Amino acid sequence: MKLNIFRLKRVWGIVLRHLYLLKHSISRWIDLLYWPTVDLLLWGFITLYLQKGFYQGGKWIFQFLGALIFWNILIRAQQGLAVGFLEDIWARNLLHIFVSPLTIFEYLMGLFIYSLFKAFVASLLMAFLAFFIFNFKVWMQGVDVFLLTGCLIIFAWSIGLLTMAFILFFGQEAEILAWALALLFLPFSAVFYPVEVLPESFQSIAKLVPTSYIFETFREILLKGYTPYIFIVKAYFLVFVYFLLSVGIFVIAFNFAKKTGKITKIGE
Repeated sequence: MKLNIFRLKRVWGIVLRHLYLLKHSISRWIDLLYWPTVDLLLWGFITLYLQKGFYQGGKWIFQFLGALIFWNILIRAQQGLAVGFLEDIWARNLLHIFVSPLTIFEYLMGLFIYSLFKAFVASLLMAFLAFFIFNFKVWMQGVDVFLLTGCLIIFAWSIGLLTMAFILFFGQEAEILAWALALLFLPFSAVFYPVEVLPESFQSIAKLVPTSYIFETFREILLKGYTPYIFIVKAYFLVFVYFLLSVGIFVIAFNFAKKTGKITKIGE
């Protein structure tokens, strides 16, 4: 029996396929570049208005810009994974992919790398706009910012894998989750406000959401100049739990779709 050995070349094939789709699609470039630009300008000018109208001085204005950049990193990485999977469904290419020597691990690795690319491009654009327009240097907040970014990426992949699993279970009716599932975590993630402003019941939920610790940590770094490393530890612990659970659910969904023949029907 011939073993199917892992090949980086096949992983690169998945990445290259999506890069070619991106190259020749204006709508995909708009999705990648336009919305981060609009979001940053909109919220940036809103916070400038609030500062001039109600507040004087302080670093609080930058917490909104930093939070917006961080949240977009999560969204782009999550959608890079989930929408990348949907691209194959829309093209009715899923069956062709999995009758090839490509393994599911190689396929996911390709999508992970592509999602990193999307998150990097969007965050780089927003970081430069924040610097040149609002004089906010997100990279000057220290190495801890990169620790938080890594945690965000893993959580984004967890949400993306769950989305893919739901699509395999329920078909294309679950496509909306590619855009909506991450937003379910937004109220509990303390993106633009501290956890303490939430009702007690919401605070209990927020303690189980890794992004709440990520954004609370970023706020402490920015406003008080120190890093609560216990929050980072908690965030990584939770995010790896989420990731392992999402991997398990995706594997179950993938095997279910193969056994029931849903892979051949998705996209029709």
